[in-house]
Amino acid sequence: MTQQHKQPSLLDALAPVIFLIGLLGSAVFYFGDSSSSGANQIALLLSAGLAAIIGIKNGFCWNDIEQGIIKGISLSLTAVLILLAVGSLIGTWLLSGTVPTMIYFGLQILSPSFFYAASCLICAIVAISIGSSWTVAATIGVALMGVATGLGVSLPITAGAIISGAYFGDKMSPLSDTTNLAPAVAGTDLFTHIKHMAWTSFPSFIFALIVFAVLGFSEGSNVEADRISQLSQGLSDKFHLGWYLLIPLVVTLTLAVKKVAAFPAVFIGALVGGLWAVLFQQELIVSLAATDLNTFGANVTVVWTALFDGISVDTGDADLNDLLSGGGMSSMLTTIWLIVTAMTFGAVMEKVGLLSKVVELLVGFARSTSSLIITTIVTAFGSNVLTADQYISIVMPGRMFKDEYEKRKLAPENLSRALEDGGTVTSVLVPWNTCGAYMQSVLLVSPLEYALFCVFNWASPIFGIIFAIIGFKIKKLATRAV
Repeated sequence: MTQQHKQPSLLDALAPVIFLIGLLGSAVFYFGDSSSSGANQIALLLSAGLAAIIGIKNGFCWNDIEQGIIKGISLSLTAVLILLAVGSLIGTWLLSGTVPTMIYFGLQILSPSFFYAASCLICAIVAISIGSSWTVAATIGVALMGVATGLGVSLPITAGAIISGAYFGDKMSPLSDTTNLAPAVAGTDLFTHIKHMAWTSFPSFIFALIVFAVLGFSEGSNVEADRISQLSQGLSDKFHLGWYLLIPLVVTLTLAVKKVAAFPAVFIGALVGGLWAVLFQQELIVSLAATDLNTFGANVTVVWTALFDGISVDTGDADLNDLLSGGGMSSMLTTIWLIVTAMTFGAVMEKVGLLSKVVELLVGFARSTSSLIITTIVTAFGSNVLTADQYISIVMPGRMFKDEYEKRKLAPENLSRALEDGGTVTSVLVPWNTCGAYMQSVLLVSPLEYALFCVFNWASPIFGIIFAIIGFKIKKLATRAV
């Protein structure tokens, strides 16, 4: 006999959301930037508990809720594996000299006056080529953050520029998973979707470049030429530097272009980094190894440690030590903890019907074409907040609104563009979303600090809303001639 579930009330649906907002606000108030190191996770679990209690009140049994949690967490396992691989990659690329070489060259050719705009543009070009904002952040992004430290420019603005460029390139690349997912959910083809999406994405990106150019020209760097020379000398004293140390980067980007899955592509890049460390950084490896080990033992233990726990380099310069230390799978464990608890909250909300109730409320406001598109964008963003997953923010609103777009004779590319404008690009602005947590773990800047400077990521939904209001580039379904 099928168990009957009582339909949740609006109060049921909103209670866990309001409770979560209150707890997250309290976490930030009491713990500041360190809230993601444990306080946010507790807030998410407590809110999931409240949602579960409401679900049980409405007739759900714990076993059903638990199965929903397991399913929800399983959706994040790919991201967890990628995070672990990225931790290893950062560790071995620091050890091999790949990241130090990129920082060294960056210090030579980039200046504060155009650094932000150049960072955004570089990341956009690479992301279009490989279709992955995460890979760009873990490779080019890590190096650019190192250059920013050396130049003395703002790290939050730099993170915003990296993310803006990476997400624009990701959106406009036919190789991107989200760029393929959105049209598939909406019912249009890939290149029609990209062409239609360009109307909001390009103005947003140009606006971002202008903002970063202005911020760069007004940048008052306190770092003088002799300090940059000192940092460059410190890098060359500790590492062997050269163009050949960029080969692990080339290998990783090539695998991404060839559409090798992210986890094996990144982990292969990490292993190549470990090999390059053995080939070109013997002096550093010996200095990091235990004194009683022979050469073989030193190579094995130091590279192995870099894969799981990163490296720690002492140069006598605090700035250089920060630049050259870190990485390893262990550095990602707090982020994984955050993702698991966030997915738990989203899974309980979805399983007991509270999420659909919140969405149902939003759909009620979508009476005109403009309000339907705006509601889609807002719902996609809300899904990022409540479910903590970028893919759900595309799939769930896409399923919900598809029939309504057809009923109103609106072309499906309107829906797919709204899903990307509201879902794909805003995921990184939410600290407990998989994307926000990932970027914090890689770029070492909290979403609370960089969100304001992710110009493309908040300009894109704004342009989408403006175009909906004025009716610009809202495509109707073609009517067949009788």
